[in-house]
Amino acid sequence: MTERAVQVSTLVELAQDGDEGAFRTLVELHQQDVFTLALRLVRNRELAHDVAQETFIKAWKALPRFRGDAKFGTWIHRICVNTAWTLRARAKRHQHDDLEEERFGAGPRPVISPEQAGEAADLRGRLQRALDQLPVEQRTVVVMKDVYDWTHEEIAEAMDVTVSASKVRLHRAHRRLQRILITRDGLDG
Repeated sequence: MTERAVQVSTLVELAQDGDEGAFRTLVELHQQDVFTLALRLVRNRELAHDVAQETFIKAWKALPRFRGDAKFGTWIHRICVNTAWTLRARAKRHQHDDLEEERFGAGPRPVISPEQAGEAADLRGRLQRALDQLPVEQRTVVVMKDVYDWTHEEIAEAMDVTVSASKVRLHRAHRRLQRILITRDGLDG
């Protein structure tokens, strides 16, 4: 077990005994990952903040029932995924105007030529538009597997589906993305 895993395990035990400071430390250790996952799922910075906050509130309330069968990070990500689905659906029901979607960069990028930057921006835009056309369940599996490199077992646990269902969703999502990216209509529509 790594030093961080031991630290997280100890903090979880303390937090389960009601130590708010230990839970605050768990939040600090996981808040960036939870926010990034939320942002990739809901594609709106303000809503992602709400998802992250609600995720930690739910985690605090559910912490006494955390058995440690999965890693704490996997458990909190599962809560985040479920919270993102719930809040995104609620936001869509109450949305009257299109919200400005913000893109989130993952840290500093290497220096590249203006031509390469333009091509990369074009590709990112095409990929994002294609991802936006996927059903939320397929998009979630793609983000978890292709962006976060989760195993199908972790995805299945987080989404409360079988490993086979995770693999099928990913396969269907990849096929759909391929069709969208190949067809001109998919890029423009």
